[in-house]
Amino acid sequence: MKNFIMKRTILKLVAAGCLSLGFSLGAASEHVVVVVWDGMRPDFVSPVFTPNLYSLATNGVFFKNHHSLFISSTEVNGTGIATGCHPEHSGIIANLDYRPHLGWLAANPTEGVDNIRRADLLTQGKYLRVPTLAETLQQAGIPTYTAGTKPVVFLHDRANKREGAAAQSVLVYAGNVLPRSATNIVFKGTEDSNFPSNSIPNRNRDQWTTKALIKGLWRQGVPKYSLLWLSEPDASQHANAPGSPNALAAIEHNDQQLGELLKILQEKKVADKTDIIITADHGFSTIGRQVDVLEALKRNKFRAFRRFDDPEKGDILVVGLGGAMSFYVFEHDDAVTKRLVSFLQTTDFTGVIFTRNPMPGTFPLSAVHLNPPDVEPDVVISFRWWPDRNEHGAPGLFASDGGKGAGSHGSLSPFDMRPNLVACGPSFKRGVISELPTGNIDITPTVLHLLGVQPPHTLDGRVWHEALVNSDKPAPTPQTKKIEASAENGIFRWRQYLSITQVGNAVYFDEGNSQLEWR
Repeated sequence: MKNFIMKRTILKLVAAGCLSLGFSLGAASEHVVVVVWDGMRPDFVSPVFTPNLYSLATNGVFFKNHHSLFISSTEVNGTGIATGCHPEHSGIIANLDYRPHLGWLAANPTEGVDNIRRADLLTQGKYLRVPTLAETLQQAGIPTYTAGTKPVVFLHDRANKREGAAAQSVLVYAGNVLPRSATNIVFKGTEDSNFPSNSIPNRNRDQWTTKALIKGLWRQGVPKYSLLWLSEPDASQHANAPGSPNALAAIEHNDQQLGELLKILQEKKVADKTDIIITADHGFSTIGRQVDVLEALKRNKFRAFRRFDDPEKGDILVVGLGGAMSFYVFEHDDAVTKRLVSFLQTTDFTGVIFTRNPMPGTFPLSAVHLNPPDVEPDVVISFRWWPDRNEHGAPGLFASDGGKGAGSHGSLSPFDMRPNLVACGPSFKRGVISELPTGNIDITPTVLHLLGVQPPHTLDGRVWHEALVNSDKPAPTPQTKKIEASAENGIFRWRQYLSITQVGNAVYFDEGNSQLEWR
């Protein structure tokens, strides 16, 4: 799987400054820094393109079996990272969802200031149904700094009325600063430059955001908790696919930003007291086949729309989610929903079908914890995937309603469901490759454990005790099961499966797909 990242022959081990971190094994950690490389797959970690990340992986813990939440999208996993919870409890099920009280005619983005502020107003501040990591730390008296190139980080620390530690905390999201009183210190770090325009690779924006944190906010000192969210390699992989020259250049640039962050920690003499977690929200695939699902539905006499006009019972709102798709049947018309499911079970682009109500040959939305009350679609599908390689040699293709040859994510393909995860610092073991399954839902409980803060409620994730120096808890034994469902429609037999692994009380989804055959 790694031959596509070895195309360049010169090892750039010094290019971004691989730093000697000077960690004292088992020493008390005083700071935790979480760095998210949006869309980073673990099979792109190498000394060729990521010398700093490779150094952390080889000197710390490389988690070989890390998992995204399904749907494997940014907002779902950004919320999972922030809360330690599956969508069932957090309330965020996709990048786009249909909430009639927020928009009667179409799906709405689940991120962004306008949507989140309106949703909080209508839910008495309960748009996210559980507290975030930043909010929990602030309640414990710990100020936090959160900086992201993308607006997803607004979900992490969105309060506009701040007291106590929250008043000392700062959020930088897509070039904006909350509270505004911190704007000057942020812009000093960016040399008074405005947030750059978008580009592929998105170097300028990611560099601006990195400087805003490490040269702006950290100018006052490194807090106990910081988060840095970079937009790459997601942006370049969407535009040009995984393994493309732009995607590899974006990964190299991310590593350079990581090198700058490590350098600042050393200059401030806190490197030996800092635990660093480098992760990703999701993996990535290449669109191997483009499908016009809306047109296929219309040809089969469904009243299907990307945007409603004035919906009537039985109309279907079709919401594309990259490697997944959701369907909202107006007024939950049961007959139309059953006919929709039967149709999807005769197609060669559908991977796994989940339904709000039980139906033959499907899994319930609860099987992937995608069932928060009042937000559930009637049907969700993961598109069918296959392990073939793209033109750049990167494995992992799927069908989608997006553009063929470009990159995307969202499916139950293992290439989407396996993001990167590395941890290094005084709390973590050295030179360990961990086979034990982990997930994005584990980041919040692990960070809270490292900082000695109790979670305010039961979390879906777990603490990575197996990776910690001073933990005497035995490594839990993972339990994997494969669930299956089938149905017969006309001349076809539909079969689908979902592989699920449980470690303690934490549940991770490995992969899911389907097979269509003649009866």
